[in-house]
Formats: sequence, structure tokens, C-alpha cells
Amino acid sequence: MLDLTGLAMLREFAVRGTLASTADAMGYSPSAVSQQLASLEREAGVALTVRSGRGLRLTPAGERLVTHADAVLATLEQAQAELRLHRGSVQGTVKLAVFQSAALALVPPALRALGAAHPELRVLVTQSEPGAALADTWTRDFDLVVAEEYPHHSAPHYPDVDRHALVTDQIRLCVGGPWADATTLADVTDATWVMEPRGTATRHFAEQACRTAGFEPDVRFETADLQAHVRFIESGLAVGLLPGLMWGRGDMAAFARPLQPVAYRTVFTAARRSSRQDSAIAAVRHALERAAQELGTMAGTAPSVAF
Repeated sequence: MLDLTGLAMLREFAVRGTLASTADAMGYSPSAVSQQLASLEREAGVALTVRSGRGLRLTPAGERLVTHADAVLATLEQAQAELRLHRGSVQGTVKLAVFQSAALALVPPALRALGAAHPELRVLVTQSEPGAALADTWTRDFDLVVAEEYPHHSAPHYPDVDRHALVTDQIRLCVGGPWADATTLADVTDATWVMEPRGTATRHFAEQACRTAGFEPDVRFETADLQAHVRFIESGLAVGLLPGLMWGRGDMAAFARPLQPVAYRTVFTAARRSSRQDSAIAAVRHALERAAQELGTMAGTAPSVAF
């Protein structure tokens, strides 16, 4: 019988592409990964990898075995989920990935509710960029992710990963200082801007909104920390585009101007379909959905009932 650890490592290599990244993801050394793959090849009796330049790539037999490894790992995950259903209470550990604004608005009330309802449940929370977290959930580094989609910028889709919408929040132009009287993007063509780093969906949306309005934004501040965005805007040092989970908090709503046309972001959870029966993951997902419903009175947000 083929070694399960070797199968998991082969699948990880198929996803990551290099021995080094596979080793980093699984907590092994590159030499240990190489030895494990070599051992799996001996068990299989056929070459699973072949040299390609300085690295390795899968052979057709290796690619076929990865498909079977996916099915095996999914079956084991389903079995684990079914066993949890027979326990008297919701137990275990759930690894949750979440981006910052959702971490601030949704996670605290969800965890408080979980602590009261399921005291034996342990949730490990990691802040992660949504695109990367979706990939890491598919590869089983996380059990559940809270991710986001901006207008005309779909988040990546992965096989057998389902999505449940949580919140729709409105994106607004947030101003202060010398631009406090601005009401539209046309009023801030000469402003300095704060934006998230290049390559993120939020940065792409913000730049395209400015370019559609006829100007190139003067980005002086670049940070993934949206609390820093708020501070720069409140201090009159920059303007920015913020979603409702951020501008709907505190006093920022008074300085948030609707875009024309109105723009919305969708926040959602994603998990592997093979874990859909896992009571622990389901409990965390439900708590996040309840927290999203309770945000109904926050400016710029509304619970999402479909996706």
C-alpha cells in the first residue's frame, strides 16, 4: 500500500512546484522531501518525477497519482468530519485565515459566541491576504478562510472549495484635511493617496476608479494596514477608498463619500467541500454568519444571503 505521507507530499509538490516550497509548507527539509518522494517512487514502481533544468516536474504517472491522492485525502477528511459528528460536543481545532477589516469587525463577536456555545472548540486565527489564503485553504493549510471580492475583480476559484457570502459593504471615498469638502473623485485629482500594496485586488480597484475618473493617483502611502489608512486620512495627509467595515466604524462615516456609480465589496467564507460535514468548521462558519447579520446597523454594510 502506498504511504499516505508520501501521497500528501506528492500532492503538495504538485501544488507548490518546487522541493523548497513543498518542504516549507510541510515543515520538512528539502532533502527529506526528496527522500520521501524517492521512497514513494520505489513503492509505486514507476517514475513519478523527472529532472527539468535545476528542478523537478511530475511525470504523467505522477500527475495521475496526484489525482488519486486528492481523492484519498478528501475521503480521509470526510471520515474525520463524520467521526466528529458522533462526539457529544463540538471539539477540535479550526485553522481560520482572515483579512484585516473582517478580523476587526467579524472575528471578535464570532469568537465570543463560540466561546460561550462551544468551550471545547479551539480556533487558530491567522491574518492573511485573501488570494493567498484561498490557495492555502485548498492545499489544507487552513480549514476556513474569510476572503473578499471587489467589483470586476473575482477572487481565485479552486476545485472543490465552496463559498458562502457574509457581508456586502459599500466602498467610499474617504477624505479629510485640505480635501474635507470633496464629494467626488473629480474633487481629489490633486490629492495624495494611501493605498494597499500593488498586486492586491483593493489596489487594482482603487487605481482603476481613479483612472476612470480621468487621473493617475499620487500614491504617497502604501500599506496593507487599513487602520493606518484611516489614520492618514483623519490626519489630512491623504485620501483613500475604504470599504464599509472600515469607514463604518467610529467617526469616519462623516467623511465617507459614495462613489458614482456606487461600488460594493463582497466578503465571504470558503472551505473545502470535503469538510462540509465537519461540525467544528460548521460552527465557526455559522458564528461568522451570525456576526455578519449583527452588523446590519453598521453604516455601509448589509448581510449577504446569496452568492
